[in-house]
Amino acid sequence: MPNTLKKILIADDDEAIVDSTALLLEVMGYQVSQTLDGSKISKAMQNKPDLVLLDIWMSGVDGRDICRQMKANPDTQNIPVLMISASRDVKQSAFDSGANDFLEKPFEMDALINKIATLIG
Repeated sequence: MPNTLKKILIADDDEAIVDSTALLLEVMGYQVSQTLDGSKISKAMQNKPDLVLLDIWMSGVDGRDICRQMKANPDTQNIPVLMISASRDVKQSAFDSGANDFLEKPFEMDALINKIATLIG
């Protein structure tokens, strides 16, 4: 049977958020990969996720720069990016960098699931 699970990459330097979100998404039937290190996102993108859940502020890396690079690359430009941040005032800059949607931390898991369902079905 072919694997039809949608793949989600979680990139956030907050291990508690990554762990709890990954657990929830796996229970929901998604195939989840994760990185706590912003510098490893491009390597993680080789798995061609269906969606990237991307923190704006990661140690040493700005998620908006990563998003801009993704959207400029023909191989990754069509992968939806759901940006997350504890700072509401970066919402517009997240969209300006090409993010498909934005979610403020702390977020309700229902809100996350609804946004993911909207982006990748």
